[in-house]
Amino acid sequence: MNSTLSPPAVLDRYFQETRCKIIEIAATLDRLDRSAGGKSALSDRRLDQIRRSLRLLSEETDDRTTKCQMAFSLPYEEDWTPPRSL
Repeated sequence: MNSTLSPPAVLDRYFQETRCKIIEIAATLDRLDRSAGGKSALSDRRLDQIRRSLRLLSEETDDRTTKCQMAFSLPYEEDWTPPRSL
């Protein structure tokens, strides 16, 4: 049995939720722009991660989820050790 939804079924099921999330992201970016000292956020790593992810979303590939997750992840460090508990 094929459990994959058709493109119209995917849109029927997820359009409203996706639309809401996109508008929420736009509102957050607007709040940043209007905030006192909002331009200082331009150098914030988190804003860079958001913008990079938004660019990735516009790519027509089947691995956007992985790429976006990696945009929010720290690079792998082979010699990393967890901090010691106090």
